[in-house]
Amino acid sequence: FPIDITFKSTNPFGWPQIVLSVYGPDFFGHDVVRGYGAVHVPFTPGRHKRTIPMFVPESTSRLQQFTSWFTGRRPEFTDPRVVAQGEGREVTRVRSQGFVTISFNIM
Repeated sequence: FPIDITFKSTNPFGWPQIVLSVYGPDFFGHDVVRGYGAVHVPFTPGRHKRTIPMFVPESTSRLQQFTSWFTGRRPEFTDPRVVAQGEGREVTRVRSQGFVTISFNIM
């Protein structure tokens, strides 16, 4: 999807990131999260290709896993900033879920 954005900054700390949330149907037809991922936007002119590793949160107990399977509701992040920031994620149980390749054309 083409995105046209202009940024101006005097400090590259916390440079803009693109956060991806991929959704799709499960076995029962419910729309569930298939993966989360984030990548920093390149700031040098040219064409850039980035491969983003995707992950999904997992339940911490067997009871929660059974309940999420039974109800069709898997664990999700309510705030997309959790994906872009590192703090607080060290205690979150996640599972790798493939890759997404994104292409940037920076002018």
